[in-house]
Amino acid sequence: MRIQKRLLLVGIILCVPWPLCAQIDPYPREMIELGYQKELNGHAPFNGYLYYYRNVPQFVRSNLALRIVVSPTYLDGELGIRGALGPCTDVGIGFAGGGFAYSYNEIRSGKWFQKESWLGHGVGMSGSIYHLFNPAARIPLYGVLRSSFQYIIYARDSKTAPNFAIPDNQPEITLRGGLRWGGQEFALMPDMGFEVSGWYEGLFRLSPERYGYAYDRTIEPSVHLFWSRSLIRYVMPESKHTFGLSLNAGTAIHPDRLSAYRLGGILDLTAEFPYDIPGYYLGELSARNFVLGGAFYEVPLDSQKCWRIGAGAATGRVSFTPGMNQPHNWNSGVACGLSYRNPAESVKVQLVYGYGINAIRSHGEGGHTIAALVQIDLEKSKAGKGTQPRKPPYQFFKQMLRVF
Repeated sequence: MRIQKRLLLVGIILCVPWPLCAQIDPYPREMIELGYQKELNGHAPFNGYLYYYRNVPQFVRSNLALRIVVSPTYLDGELGIRGALGPCTDVGIGFAGGGFAYSYNEIRSGKWFQKESWLGHGVGMSGSIYHLFNPAARIPLYGVLRSSFQYIIYARDSKTAPNFAIPDNQPEITLRGGLRWGGQEFALMPDMGFEVSGWYEGLFRLSPERYGYAYDRTIEPSVHLFWSRSLIRYVMPESKHTFGLSLNAGTAIHPDRLSAYRLGGILDLTAEFPYDIPGYYLGELSARNFVLGGAFYEVPLDSQKCWRIGAGAATGRVSFTPGMNQPHNWNSGVACGLSYRNPAESVKVQLVYGYGINAIRSHGEGGHTIAALVQIDLEKSKAGKGTQPRKPPYQFFKQMLRVF
């Protein structure tokens, strides 16, 4: 296989999202998601995704739900059991496996070091408990506990330096716990969103070791991550003007290159917690601690309100992972975009230009990117042909204003 084709395949799989929700989704969904970010200056890994997302709230039996994500070489899913531990406590059994999802790209000071990057494949299982604390409330408060095991297989890429030692295969245990008040639909350009959440995740490596040039880098035996997210996204009912605000913060104990927070880019559907900074490579900044705020505003252009134009910005302060320092702790970016959604909202398309104000490039500072994102909602397409449409999945967002 030619190297260009290989990099294209790796890039498509590299950004496969793992939509680990804080509850079992009660609504049917069937979507195809595509996204691609292109750097207009600088040289970075191919950044894109392509996957099929399916949620079946009544799978075989009324108390079973199946969520599955399928990409060309990776599969991620969960079987949910409602009421397994009581009327407000559900259980999920997760499974995942395939190629390229654990690949690592070394990016320092705006430069992609291909000789220090490698491929990663893996397989894993997980068990989750979801508990609803306030079943009678307008805005739900969920707690989640999750334990997972994954076995990661590392492989050299064609550009990995011969004298650079990649890590040996790594068995890993992950523990996560968190509280989420509200939430946001895992979709491109959702209309409503409100969330306040706090999380802990512990990574425990069963075969920690050193790697790199003369084994100058370490995989830590245990890493502890703590982070929080607050966001609001709202569409004004009459004008269809849309605004959003977000604030993310995180800290880590004993982080290494493989476990640090990765900030940058504008491909939201690559992770449950995306840390967007327009104009940067996807995951360009490797952070030990960070605070990141963002805002955007969007207005319709036509009477049917299908075409919209918007602008946004993000800024954050970063304490870098050891060995990954950059000149500026503050990093900011701005973006403008054009989007289209058909009247049934079964097709959404978005084109975004981003400028990274502090992104380091060969000429100095200033990174330029463009991103294209597409969502095809097959469930809404069926509704447009006479099938009963699903109810709005986050009706409590509209009721939220009454609470405050």
